[in-house]
Amino acid sequence: MSLTFRLDPPVDRALTEGIVGLWTDVSNAGGAVGFVPPVVPDDIRPEWIKQLAAITEGRSRLLAGYDEDGAVAATAFLTYNTHRLMRHWVWLYTVMVHPRHQGKGYGRELMAAAEAAARGFDGIDAIRLACRGGTGVDRFYVACGYKEVGRVPGAIRVADGDDRDDITMLLPLN
Repeated sequence: MSLTFRLDPPVDRALTEGIVGLWTDVSNAGGAVGFVPPVVPDDIRPEWIKQLAAITEGRSRLLAGYDEDGAVAATAFLTYNTHRLMRHWVWLYTVMVHPRHQGKGYGRELMAAAEAAARGFDGIDAIRLACRGGTGVDRFYVACGYKEVGRVPGAIRVADGDDRDDITMLLPLN
């Protein structure tokens, strides 16, 4: 069974609770999505509110993946670059697949859906993303067609004595 993806789904209570729950579960499973476990939904909610503000202002777009039960099972945020010399590419943030759905190919489906969405945006030539080193996720992104284009050693501190590289990856769309 595949996920059903929707770009810019209506934001309602079910979506909000689904994303906050997904983000909490992914974080607590060790996913590198901006938090270090343990977290609770109240830790995640302020970040969701920031993302929601960016969506409302038209600075970001939400791609949501739904499982066969209609639950939010995956997300990614495509955020426009506002620098006047860099408006030809978007950032891909907070790429998540629920832990119960991992290993089913849904991560690749999510990345393909994000690429397809970005190809539909006027004037967008590439997707950039940043990922945390030491997780192996950079190999996943390479398998999805991305290329490492930059690395800042030790830029991410997940705990005292545990610094990780900040890896920048790029997917040209043309």
